[in-house]
Amino acid sequence: MSSPLLQPSAIAAAYPHRYAVVDVETSGLIAQRSRVLSVAVVHVASDGTVERRWSTLLDPGCDPGPVHIHGLTRERLAGSPTFDLVADSLLPLLDGRIFVAHNAVFDWQMLATEAMRLGIRLPVEWRLCTRVLARRLDLDLPNLKLATLAGYWGVVQRQAHDAVDDADVLAALLPRALGHAASQQLDLPLAPCGTARDNMAILPARPRASTRKPPCPYLNPGPLTVGGPLVQGMRVAFTGDTVTDREELVEKATAAGLHVTSAVSRRTSVVVTNDIRSGTSKARAALTHGTPVLDERGFLNLLDDVRPGRRREEQRTPEPVPLPTAGPTPPGTHADTASARPGASARPGRSQTRAAPTEGLPAGGLPTRPVQAPPAPPTPASHPFAGRRILVLGGAHAEAAQLRERITAFRGIPAVNVTASLALVVCLDGGEQNRRMPRIRHLDIPVVTAEAFLRDIAGQRHPGPAAGGTGPDATVAAGAPQPPAGQVLTGRVLPRGGVQDLPTAAAGTRWAIAATWSWEVRDVDLVAFLVGDDDLVGTDDDFVFYNQPQAADEAVVLRVDGPAEQAITVDLAAIPDDTRKIIIAAALDGSRTFGEIGPIEVGAQTPDAATWLRATLDAATTERTLILAEIYRRADAWRFRVVGQGYNHELADLARAHGIEVED
Repeated sequence: MSSPLLQPSAIAAAYPHRYAVVDVETSGLIAQRSRVLSVAVVHVASDGTVERRWSTLLDPGCDPGPVHIHGLTRERLAGSPTFDLVADSLLPLLDGRIFVAHNAVFDWQMLATEAMRLGIRLPVEWRLCTRVLARRLDLDLPNLKLATLAGYWGVVQRQAHDAVDDADVLAALLPRALGHAASQQLDLPLAPCGTARDNMAILPARPRASTRKPPCPYLNPGPLTVGGPLVQGMRVAFTGDTVTDREELVEKATAAGLHVTSAVSRRTSVVVTNDIRSGTSKARAALTHGTPVLDERGFLNLLDDVRPGRRREEQRTPEPVPLPTAGPTPPGTHADTASARPGASARPGRSQTRAAPTEGLPAGGLPTRPVQAPPAPPTPASHPFAGRRILVLGGAHAEAAQLRERITAFRGIPAVNVTASLALVVCLDGGEQNRRMPRIRHLDIPVVTAEAFLRDIAGQRHPGPAAGGTGPDATVAAGAPQPPAGQVLTGRVLPRGGVQDLPTAAAGTRWAIAATWSWEVRDVDLVAFLVGDDDLVGTDDDFVFYNQPQAADEAVVLRVDGPAEQAITVDLAAIPDDTRKIIIAAALDGSRTFGEIGPIEVGAQTPDAATWLRATLDAATTERTLILAEIYRRADAWRFRVVGQGYNHELADLARAHGIEVED
């Protein structure tokens, strides 16, 4: 299958841009620690015509890394110019053009980091990722690899992972993708370059010096009890003037197995101060949270008899589990007693449930809606809606969210954006006036009223295009058992609270938890916390966000694919033994709330971009942080749980609740 053929002039009229198609081969995957080995640039005009080609090998001055992938040995690179010698030739080729690459954020970060090492800025304002563009085109493909797209559009790929050939292939694909996008009246997913967050991602990595404080090897046993002993793993904060030198106090506490923190939260076990009314930020926080307080003398007395704590490594590592049968139905979906609610313990043999970490959050930060798994679907998975994407427009937030839950109950996929695979659009009050309706009509997607849709759920009618086009009442006669339009998408559909084992035998141990929201929204951040049984991080390095995009030696990495597409990639085999759970959340930058953003689509994907699990989450009107999902250990397996629990507070408060030391 190929995209509709459009004249070059029509493509240029739809997207009047000039493009620099780029591919790089590198010594590694992290920009701050890797070097560019080769780079190729192809200039493409707005009508898709190739104007110029340029390429070079580079001497990285280091080990070339995975030679088995890119084939660039030390011998082959010997005698090549260094990046500083080609910068004057390369940078003008990028100036004033859209930077295009397959996984564009990676190629841009690698070149931007090389430029930064020279004290110069990469002259790129906007980038276009062809993976993101292909995803938005909603192509019926098993994955979005460059080779797969090349085969789809009949472009010959001669040598994969060769910068010159990959750039040529991408330059040939680009006009075909642009023509397909223009036929769908799709806005290109252009992402700005050089933003503050982009710059954070390419800053030099923090030094891993031996003086850096190591993580506490013990789990936090909780607050100090009245008259009770100190226990290894307790979080201790010092504030105010002390008789003993502060560094000496810290050294003694650390040597005893205590975790000395620089901030106070509900997770702090004890605050040591000689004057709790001193007015310091830590003292104020202790009074606010009701944290136990010791004076210096009392602390030193207890320090003589610190009781043994539970070591983090005293935990089992799951064995691989077999791959489940693929398909839209979820026979293995469940909500077991230890994981039916977000924040429930994943410790083997522990049956009680508890709420997500809310202790100590601001009064407005408690969950604004209860979270529980909906009842089991009343119809078989062969229902016409199963595996089909359905978009809800208009109506009040609560009404739209309830309707999306009904769609999920019938194994349908509540859509977030308008794509070519949409099976149906359901209009609540005001939905007909939604700004996306012209594109929906252009794509000839059936549109029905909410009343007609609910009748269809009851088995009275089956949605489909009416004669003469689409409209609010486009239905076909009752009794016609035909499914709605649109392709059937693979992957199991999970409700809020739904749990599924992650296959690690045939699928491998690498997964990406991808999140997508409205394409018009750009101020959402995806984050992750690596926590133990106590829902606390072992160290601040276990917090993944835009300013620290990887953790656990790159076992967990933040990937920003496009302006409304981000993912947390996880290598389950490389997760430290003391990490029992990876909490994946979204946070808003600025004053907006998730009620304004609308639903978020979450998917658990394998490395080839095949989506095994899907969920669509709605937050209530005032949330500013939202826990999307969790990956956690349960007996001998890793499990994925859809959470969908929001809070009214900011990311800093959510971070403190999980033990991150955020200064007041």
